[in-house]
Amino acid sequence: MDTIAVLLRGPEDLGLERLDLTPPGEDDVVVAVEWSGISTGTERLLWSGRMPHFPGMGYPLVPGYESVGRVTQAGPDAGRSVGDRVFVPGARCFGPVRGLFGGAAARLVVPGAKVVPIGENLAETGVLLALAATAYHATPAGAVQPELIIGHGVLGRLLARLAIAAGAPPPTVWESNPSRRDGAAGYRVVDPASDDRRDYRAICDVSGDPRLLDSLIARLAPGGEICLAGFYAEPLSFAFPPAFMREARLRIAAEWKAPDLLAVQALLAAGRLSLDGLITHTAAAAEAAAAYRTAFSDAACLKMILDWRDCA
Repeated sequence: MDTIAVLLRGPEDLGLERLDLTPPGEDDVVVAVEWSGISTGTERLLWSGRMPHFPGMGYPLVPGYESVGRVTQAGPDAGRSVGDRVFVPGARCFGPVRGLFGGAAARLVVPGAKVVPIGENLAETGVLLALAATAYHATPAGAVQPELIIGHGVLGRLLARLAIAAGAPPPTVWESNPSRRDGAAGYRVVDPASDDRRDYRAICDVSGDPRLLDSLIARLAPGGEICLAGFYAEPLSFAFPPAFMREARLRIAAEWKAPDLLAVQALLAAGRLSLDGLITHTAAAAEAAAAYRTAFSDAACLKMILDWRDCA
């Protein structure tokens, strides 16, 4: 069994190749991928060659951890059924080729326990479940929701929507790029230079900009918290005295866990969270090289997805 997959051979060297697949076992499923998302965080760092050392890092690799598809084969112990539409958070089924994260392919072999059945109504928006779960993991229900969010990309928008879904007051979102200030749903998006507030109790940064800590600490209320929910390619530092005076707290949110995904699905099913308006670009998988460049270079591209349905 083989598949067509996106292969990142090295920095800015990406294309489609046919790769052998690991034979499925009794607890595995084979998934025919319909759509996969392109991450502008970790995948951009991999593509540009700026990714710091990370377990499993190396080239060549198959990227992608946001895939949606149909189960076409299911082992007797897989716990899934043929025909299920599922979300796949990546795969390691390409033999000697690294799967980091391994979801950008026309066909995947994955343990059944790893895939998550999703509603038919989600269709291609199902690729956004990983980002939604990441946002939820950063500020879960019951936690203090962010009053200020840095960055109005997809993750920032989801954080704002989740804060409102949790019953918190609508947050403020900072966005320095004027072309990304549209699309707010019940909250305000402002140029950072126009915001004079300096008593935010909770700030969530998803910008990935390592230079912002001092400016964010200056905006905290005493005892306030900064959650770092982006991925940072360079060391972070800050001036200690202002943080000391505010008794500032720093928290790092890592990758989402299975309960986060279940919580997000429940919010979607209840109509308390929407994924509408977040996918702005779709490209055929055959145009993957151009699609990745657009995703990483066009500020108007919030989320690019690849359509695999015509790939064999």
